[in-house]
Amino acid sequence: MTRNTNGPKHDHEAHEHTHGAVNPSIASSERGIWAVKWSFAALMVTAFLQVVVVFFSGSVALLSDTIHNFGDAATAIPLGIAFVLTRLGTSRRFTFGYGRVEDLAGVVVVLIILFSAVVAGYQAIDRLIHPQPVELLWAVAVASVVGFLGNEAVAVFRIWVGREIGSAALVADGYHARTDGWTSLAVLLGAVGVWLGYPLADPIIGLIIAAAILVIVWQSGKAVFMRLLDGVEPEVPEEIRHTVAHVEGVERVAEVRARWVGHRLHAEINVAVDQELSVGEGHGIAREVNHHLLHQIPYLEKAVVHVDPVQEAGEDHHRFASHSHDDLPFHSH
Repeated sequence: MTRNTNGPKHDHEAHEHTHGAVNPSIASSERGIWAVKWSFAALMVTAFLQVVVVFFSGSVALLSDTIHNFGDAATAIPLGIAFVLTRLGTSRRFTFGYGRVEDLAGVVVVLIILFSAVVAGYQAIDRLIHPQPVELLWAVAVASVVGFLGNEAVAVFRIWVGREIGSAALVADGYHARTDGWTSLAVLLGAVGVWLGYPLADPIIGLIIAAAILVIVWQSGKAVFMRLLDGVEPEVPEEIRHTVAHVEGVERVAEVRARWVGHRLHAEINVAVDQELSVGEGHGIAREVNHHLLHQIPYLEKAVVHVDPVQEAGEDHHRFASHSHDDLPFHSH
């Protein structure tokens, strides 16, 4: 017996989970677009202020930071496209919707960050080989602080909204912005070093910034590719199992599978019930399982609950022995 939920709504006699006419996946995508739009604006303003100082000062450390801030602002483009596509819902061809585009956008974000690290590193190495004087050290220091404040504001904003809607790509971009803030402050150290009579401090700081960006590439890449491979945080299936096990009528939770599609969670659960129950009673337990899951798992988009008699719980009881059809090779189901 299988119970499907397509989105967070079930029988009208049970508790209503739609909270109005807006599907949660659409509402969360709207939040994602809103976060991307304002963080893009903040980072572009920060980057343009810095580029003016770079032009007059010649600081390669600030140039590295500015390049990265422009790159960070550019990551808003693939994220924005992904959130817009998510709002399209499902179709006959894309029956799970377009949420996976968000994970692909995360890959683009990681590549943009990597590109900015390479450019920043190249500029820093070139300045080490061909030193140039740094002017307007006070302006470089001010631009460094502005870069820190702008990036930290964007980081807090993206991480907050990303966690609220369950978007790994947006959270990764938020932590990326936070690291950018600290690398912006590193520019201040370079300016102080030059002021103290160490002109190579500026390109050395630029090189350190490039290395810090590479660390973010590694961390963000792991999170994004985990979701592309249908990986979930280990606590997610455990939370699902714990929730289902406490539903009245569930004798055993056999299998639990979960995966992210964009920033929405899809789950499949095998539960065992008393074999003496009727089909209608088993259906009622499956409905109650969905009820509890939708209350406890905030990012759940779809749940498929398969109900088995307790004596035949689990997927192993649904397999058939190896057999063949006509002259075809042996196979099993």
